[in-house]
Amino acid sequence: MHFQIMKTFLPVFCLLIVFQSAFAQSQVCPLNNNFSLGSLTHWEAYTGNNVAGNGPSAIKQTYDSSVGAPTGTLGTSVIYEYNLPSTPGIQILNSSSTDLYGSFSTIPTINGYKYTNSILLGSTAITRSGSSGTSGGYVRGVSYRINVPAGPTDEPYTMTYAYAMVLENGTHNSNDQPLFSATLEAGGSIITCASPKYYLPTLNNAGPRDNNATLDTALAKSQGFFLSPRSSPNANPNGQGAGASEHLQDVWAKGWTEVTFDLGPYRGQQVVLTFETDNCVPGGHFAYSYVALRNTCGGLQISGPQSACIGNTLIYSVPALTGASYSWSVPPGWTIVSGADSNILKVQVINANGTVVAQEQNSCANLTATLAVNAVPPTVAGAVGSDNEVCSGDNDTKLVLTGNVGGVLNWLSSTDGVHYTSLANTTPQLDAANLTTTTTYRAVVQNGESCNIDTASAAIVTVDPLTVGGSLSPATMQFCIGQNKDALLTLVGQTGKPVNWQSSADGGATWTDFAPPYTDSMYQLLGLTDPMEYRVNVQSGVCPAELSTPAAISIVQTPFPQATAEPADTLICYNTKATLNATITLGTNYSWTNANTLTGAGNGTVNPVPFTIQATASPLSTTNYVLSVENTGCPNLLKDTFRVRVLPPIIVDAGNDTSVVINQPLQLHASSNDTTTPGGDKFNWTPALGLNDPTIFDPVGIYTAETDSIRYLVTATSQYGCIGTAEILVKIFKTGPDIFVPNAFTPGGATNNIFRPIPVGISSLAYFRVYNRWGQLVYSTSRIGDGWDGRMNGQPVPPGTYVWMVQGTTYAKRTVFHKGTMVLVR
Repeated sequence: MHFQIMKTFLPVFCLLIVFQSAFAQSQVCPLNNNFSLGSLTHWEAYTGNNVAGNGPSAIKQTYDSSVGAPTGTLGTSVIYEYNLPSTPGIQILNSSSTDLYGSFSTIPTINGYKYTNSILLGSTAITRSGSSGTSGGYVRGVSYRINVPAGPTDEPYTMTYAYAMVLENGTHNSNDQPLFSATLEAGGSIITCASPKYYLPTLNNAGPRDNNATLDTALAKSQGFFLSPRSSPNANPNGQGAGASEHLQDVWAKGWTEVTFDLGPYRGQQVVLTFETDNCVPGGHFAYSYVALRNTCGGLQISGPQSACIGNTLIYSVPALTGASYSWSVPPGWTIVSGADSNILKVQVINANGTVVAQEQNSCANLTATLAVNAVPPTVAGAVGSDNEVCSGDNDTKLVLTGNVGGVLNWLSSTDGVHYTSLANTTPQLDAANLTTTTTYRAVVQNGESCNIDTASAAIVTVDPLTVGGSLSPATMQFCIGQNKDALLTLVGQTGKPVNWQSSADGGATWTDFAPPYTDSMYQLLGLTDPMEYRVNVQSGVCPAELSTPAAISIVQTPFPQATAEPADTLICYNTKATLNATITLGTNYSWTNANTLTGAGNGTVNPVPFTIQATASPLSTTNYVLSVENTGCPNLLKDTFRVRVLPPIIVDAGNDTSVVINQPLQLHASSNDTTTPGGDKFNWTPALGLNDPTIFDPVGIYTAETDSIRYLVTATSQYGCIGTAEILVKIFKTGPDIFVPNAFTPGGATNNIFRPIPVGISSLAYFRVYNRWGQLVYSTSRIGDGWDGRMNGQPVPPGTYVWMVQGTTYAKRTVFHKGTMVLVR
């Protein structure tokens, strides 16, 4: 019969870890006890079948630790399931992954200790009685015969192992459920405190076929089991249905748990440590487990920082021991926050050095550990000094961290101020050399492993690109006598900024700096009478300066054209004209751009001098007119630009033609598209007959019987005097307000081809609807003026009688409603 040991393991937390044995001497662990050789060397192994039950009665195939494969374990890393030569049942793991069902690491890090290897016992393979003729599940186990070193029995010789497991609920009575066990045996007796055994507990209420037992969920959870979100990969042997429903979700996992035991009392003796994982006894439900061992055997070890940050709350811990009691002591003044009676202690640190002492005791061990601790002040990141500016390429900047409390963990660099790269330098000085991009540097500082990590304020090394002098454009230029415009030199292709311009009157033999310095990238030539060369001294930041290629200016002994022009900029309304005035006082001929929209532009000949031009521009959109004047013999033209800006046309909307009855108010409304006038355009209605105010955009009209109809012209005027107009026809009826509807219409005909209501004295239409003889709506609108074309869903409807109804509101807010029939004729 299986038995169960109840135990409680508290969760394990860690900071940066320093391990210190309670004993000065070093005690060597058994060789390959932690599978560090990557094999089962020095371990015995067995696989088998538990058709006759677990324990000694199980069928077992053993593997000797003194020989190699296929009958031994020397150098062996995989042993296959019993009678399943392609399915590993025992395998060594030396790289960690995530377990599919338990979502824990297959090689753990617990309490700050990183295990390097683990062993996987079992698989998801199962047997099925009745289908293959095989009964019983798979059994796998490994054992190590530990020769405990001789010595005083009160000197601890400890070992620590960790285990995790995945068990499928077979719904059997507990003693037939999937099983994991660890057994420590000495002198023929089991050391129970180091020998936990787990199965998924049930209420032992299975049916005659040993199934459908109820899982004791509360007990399973109290032991640390949790339900995996993944279903079993194997079909349900209890036959719950077909397809996906054949697979049970009832797979439970238990995460890593650590056990420490003391073999000091067994000095000079041999003990046997065995781990076993078994499927359920019927065989149809799987089990597998992971086991890892520490390679430290020197006694109880406290995990936690030796360098304790003042003001911080820190955690110290020891590996959990089954059924153990714990007690702790800390340096004077330190405050125990929690865990004084558990394996995990939380304390608040003050400025005092001392020793943290832990005592752990149960039936398996009575251990004491000490850890010397040193209180240190909190981290101060400091600042990196100092900013610098260098030239790209061959450069060197010494960056020094000052004002810090704590050591440098590493440096960080960034070329964009957002994304940083770690630099492996732990000194307070960094040599930033041969940079080609502006870079920000920070130092990452920590004062001891338990203080916060902080980042120093940054220093920026600004990297200037290498100077490029560029060139002057144009490289050559002819300059006419008296030229006062359009002789512009421009610096192009440079990297850096102009420091000063230079000139040379002797063909580049000697150069003279401009005084005062001229730092613009463009220079307007004026008043030259002799040939001259120019160049620019350019510098990029702190990089060496470079000279641009020069420009050579030659003198043409012909006067530059002279003329005056106005206005330079003109604003006109759409479809109006602008006058362009020019007087040429020196020149022989001239020309215009965009002459196709000019009148009065002249014939292009200057005669006599002064010569006056008064041209009329009629553009429909904004246009530049350029007047170019030539003086024969001077290669340079005098150019003057007239910019005529054209405002968009004003479009006025006065609304649709309408009808009204006598003595009923008619609300008129006009609008325009003009956006140039603050507050809107000015409006004027003509004639003013019947209107309360013809100078507003929304006058109200009231009419007498003497008027049959009237057509209004409304004019909108902008702040610039631009106008737009629109018309609206108002028909005056002598009847009361009403809605008239024809009694027949002919879709597609020359006349009477739209069926619409005719509102008289109606301000708005609530609806106009048309129905066929089956009561189906074929047309609906609420817009005055809209009507039906005799179609439904784009298709012509058949001729016949149709029902209509209409409702509207008069200007006096009275409702008018009518309904009737009409005949559609085709």
